[in-house]
Amino acid sequence: MALKRMVLEIGMGTDIRGADYTKAAVRALRDALWHNSLSIGAAVGQPADAMQVEVLIGVPKPDQVDKAEVLAILPHGTGTVTLVEGGLEIPNDEGTGSTVIANCCAIVRLDV
Repeated sequence: MALKRMVLEIGMGTDIRGADYTKAAVRALRDALWHNSLSIGAAVGQPADAMQVEVLIGVPKPDQVDKAEVLAILPHGTGTVTLVEGGLEIPNDEGTGSTVIANCCAIVRLDV
């Protein structure tokens, strides 16, 4: 058997005022995951925890994201997080803060 990509989920998350990259990244993954109920594991005779989830997140400052905090929201399976430069940071007019936008995809694989 081999790992096969079964699902691609896409999400976006923001931190409106705090410029918290981890908060935006967690919200992006939550957006990708919380609009779905995956039954693919059961359909191929595997438990939900057999899923291997590859999380890819784009934010302007990838080094400011706590990967462990992002992975902590996965409801099933095991995961990895890869951070890349992307998303947006939009400064406010006063220059005292900014809004951060993170983009995310979660690729779910099963050994079938």
